[in-house]
Amino acid sequence: MDHSSSAAAHSPGQVLTLISSGAVRTRADIARLTGLARSTVSQRVDALIAHGFVDEEADGPSTGGRPPRRLQLRTREHTVAGVDLGASHCRVALMDVGGATLATREDPLSIGDGPESVLRHVERTLHTLLKEADLDPRTLRSIGVGVPGPVEFSTGRPVDPPIMPGWHQYPIPEFFAARFGVRALVDNDVNVMALGEQRTAFPGCRYLLYIKVGTGIGCGIVADGRLHRGAQGCAGDIGHIRVGDEAHLCRCGNSGCLEAVAGGSAIAARLAGLGLDAASGSDVVRLVKSGNRDAVRMVREAGRAVGEVLAGLVNFFNPDTVVLGGALAAVHDQLLAGVREAVYRRSHPLATHVLRIEPSRTGENAAAAGAGILAIEHALSPAEVDRALARAAS
Repeated sequence: MDHSSSAAAHSPGQVLTLISSGAVRTRADIARLTGLARSTVSQRVDALIAHGFVDEEADGPSTGGRPPRRLQLRTREHTVAGVDLGASHCRVALMDVGGATLATREDPLSIGDGPESVLRHVERTLHTLLKEADLDPRTLRSIGVGVPGPVEFSTGRPVDPPIMPGWHQYPIPEFFAARFGVRALVDNDVNVMALGEQRTAFPGCRYLLYIKVGTGIGCGIVADGRLHRGAQGCAGDIGHIRVGDEAHLCRCGNSGCLEAVAGGSAIAARLAGLGLDAASGSDVVRLVKSGNRDAVRMVREAGRAVGEVLAGLVNFFNPDTVVLGGALAAVHDQLLAGVREAVYRRSHPLATHVLRIEPSRTGENAAAAGAGILAIEHALSPAEVDRALARAAS
């Protein structure tokens, strides 16, 4: 084996990826797996230890000679934040780079208050959580943010978000960089929900669709274990696929959109038209749980409408798992019944052979956890680790 080419292919950051994933436990494992010379392995590992990325500890008693030493990711003093901004709430999770949640807080907050007000609240909350966890702000390595609107992922800027007045092209990453000196990654909320669900609840699943059925309807796509955003970051915008007729007017200006037929606000409006106390998706959930027949019927009909669209996605994408989340997933028995009915009736048998359609397992934590995972995967990416080591060496 050409050790010089192996060394180039296994930078310190790539060695850290092997350690953090559990693929290797010792220096000897690294040498075996990568083909690197022992001296090169020592150079890589020593640099990672010196800069606080890795710990090396005795791994059991020696059986003669030098006792084996185990390598593991150092999670102390390396934190990230996961920020979930909803239409009417802000949830912030402080996590270590191993994925453990250190502190979390949720507050009612209107996204319509605008970026300066909302992001200053996030800043204050994050300082509070760091203080609660007895951690210095300098331990923060990255911030992930999920927002309820379309995002150009490469710049982290919202683009014409319909329920986020004042946020169009607002430089969210620059706001956090100026205050914490770290990179902030911003994505649509349903994308980070899909990432959080797949990484924590379905780690063995490579092809997953996360359907959020709340005020609006969206889809996060995990393809071959990676989040798929499309060319401009708006893949999965299924809420505006047409399923209804001209009577169902949508806030986007068109009619018959899935969101206008099956979204929480649309169902609430129809229930209010029957004289019931319903203004939002949470009111729909309350009515279903109380046994209201009209609410139960409408949610099941909404499930069928979602299922009609989902059947096309299942035939096209062939996922192994579909997860339903969002506000209406709280009454998943009724919603799932309608979804499954349509999907299994209209999808190809081969596409549904091993398909599972399940409610979210991460629930209200999905977006904050997913945003935190987005931040962790950035902070531990080989390129970012190699840059950090290069800065320290210069």
